Amino acid sequence: MNAAISVRNKRGLTGTVAADVGDLKLRTYVSSGPTLSAGDLCLSVEKPGFFLIDIDVPQKVVRFQFMNTARILEKQLNMTYTHTQGENRTILDGTLVLDPNNKLSASYALDSRNCKLKYSYLLRGLTAFEPCYDFGKKSLELAVSKRVLDGDVVKASYKTSNKVLELEWLSGKSLINDGRCKVSASFTLGEGLYVPTISAESSWNFEV
Repeated sequence: MNAAISVRNKRGLTGTVAADVGDLKLRTYVSSGPTLSAGDLCLSVEKPGFFLIDIDVPQKVVRFQFMNTARILEKQLNMTYTHTQGENRTILDGTLVLDPNNKLSASYALDSRNCKLKYSYLLRGLTAFEPCYDFGKKSLELAVSKRVLDGDVVKASYKTSNKVLELEWLSGKSLINDGRCKVSASFTLGEGLYVPTISAESSWNFEV
């Protein structure tokens, strides 16, 4: 059994307890303000690569996710069907693995009929380029991430729909034993110069 605790500035605490039962993964997730409360409880049951069921107890929302894999012209196609009961949302996702460095992904929301198309390219195993086009918003999104130092990852992303630039740094495990640290900043370029929105998050993993 594994447990994890995350601390987020301005967003309080998050606690997770996970256990493996045969092929299934069981998880209990609690998230709230300054203190953890059973009133913010979420539960999930997962069989990796096959299905995932999330239950948001306070919101009375259940999310069903089913995964499958097929071969098309000797290429691997990963497919995911997600339905959120209570919000009446259904999303179909597919990722075609062209080779270890190139992937083509599509996401289609049945309720809004919105579609996103993304291409991922990994350069030398260290730098990832991910352009994405949102047909609903008719806008382009671009993300670039690079692995540096001892497993640290720096990432920059930009959305033309709202002109928001986001920067993110995720530490490797060398900074925090059995944990990670993430710092992110957000800039709205269309509003001129101003102090960016900055958030920080730390997490620790341990055996129970």
